[in-house]
Parts: sequence; structure tokens; C-alpha cells
Amino acid sequence: MCCFSRRVERVADTQIFARASTAGKQYLVYSMFLSTKEELAMILPIPTPKGAAEDAVRFINLEKYPDFFKDMQKAYPPPRSKGGSKSKDKSDDVPKIKVVEVGSFIASFVPSVKDFARLDARFQLPAATWDELPTYKEYGFTVFKLKPGAKAIHPMAFEFPRADPKRMFFPTVHIHDGKVHKTATFDHALYCQRTSEDVMRWQESKRLAKAVVDIPKTLGIVSADQHLYRQVLRGRKTNQDTWLV
Repeated sequence: MCCFSRRVERVADTQIFARASTAGKQYLVYSMFLSTKEELAMILPIPTPKGAAEDAVRFINLEKYPDFFKDMQKAYPPPRSKGGSKSKDKSDDVPKIKVVEVGSFIASFVPSVKDFARLDARFQLPAATWDELPTYKEYGFTVFKLKPGAKAIHPMAFEFPRADPKRMFFPTVHIHDGKVHKTATFDHALYCQRTSEDVMRWQESKRLAKAVVDIPKTLGIVSADQHLYRQVLRGRKTNQDTWLV
């Protein structure tokens, strides 16, 4: 799920990369174009084990590799054209959630829904939102605090422990206005490196990742000697997360 603590004017060109890490963990990289008039937070619920520690998520700084997804796109050259065009309260006494500087933004890991009370109110969703999303009450949450403006967000990356290490997770549920809608307009490109029956329905790159990606700049996130797989989600679709078994 991708949700925002305040209303946004526009979100587009969302790109997500996932790959299994070690010891049942998963890498996740997220980027998008965002237009907003005020400071806000992007919240990504992630399926972490219940009771995960506050340092369970490792944030990775990809500020020096803003072209992470542009390079991945090189593995999928477009087909030749055939013509045509295209205020103070009790919460102040509660220990605050730890924040980490990750490139041009600040990030936090919130272990559970109840821990959101330890964040600044500007970076929380209305409590009633979580009542409409009971599935996520067992999740942890990465929170990225973003500044106002219209810009492409450099890739946000982290490694997290998975509650189910057999499944790959992509946060694709939308909440852009504080409300939960059954359908949403998608403008997503999902990438992964994984061998499974599910991923065989995705588009496989003809070359290994090292042919298009600057591997050292990925800081271990991308495997050099594996192919990339991509699925594009565009248009009106069921508002749900994406999983690979």
C-alpha cells in the first residue's frame, strides 16, 4: 500500500523493485513523481513479523543513484512504432519513533498501528482509516517524510524482515485522500528478480541486470547475474497489493 498523510495533487510514474534478501528478508525500492502543496508523509505498510523491533528495517540511501529505475527501463526497449502516437498533548510524553536521514528525506519504521501516536500528527493517517483496513493491523510501516513541491522522488530503499519469507510483496494499494476506495487508477511499473511460476507471467529482460544497471551503486540490492522481470499496471484496477509466491 502507498498512502499519504495529506491530500496530494498528483502521483504518477510509480516504480517498485523487489528482491529476496538473506534470512527471510526482502529488499524494496520505491520511486514516483509527486506533486503536493504541503509537507507530508508517504506511508508503506509492510508485512513484517508481529512484534518486530524498531530497528528491524534497514534503510538504504540511493540518493547517489537517482537513475536506478531509468537504467532498469533500458532492459525493456520500446517496440518499434507501427504508426500513431502515444499542539502538546499526552503523546508528547511518549518516546518518539526514531528517524533516519536517507538522502533527501527522513524515514522511520513504525512497528504497529498503535505506534503512529508517537509520530508528528502531520505524518499520520486518520485513525478511522485503519479500521477500514484490518489486514494492515498486523503490519509494520515505513514512513518517509517528504517536502512540498512537484518533483520526481529519488528511489527510497530499505530491507525488511518478512512475516512470510516465501512471498514477495509489492505495496500497490492506493490511499491518496485519506479514504479507502475499491478501485484506483494505476500508473505502476513493478520490477523484481525472482524465480517462480508467478513471475513467469511477467516480462523477462533479454540481458542480465549488470548489462543495464550500475550494480555497485545499488549497494547490494540488485543481483548482477540475474535477469529482471517487469509487470506494468496501468488504468483502473482493483485497489490491492501485489504478491508473488
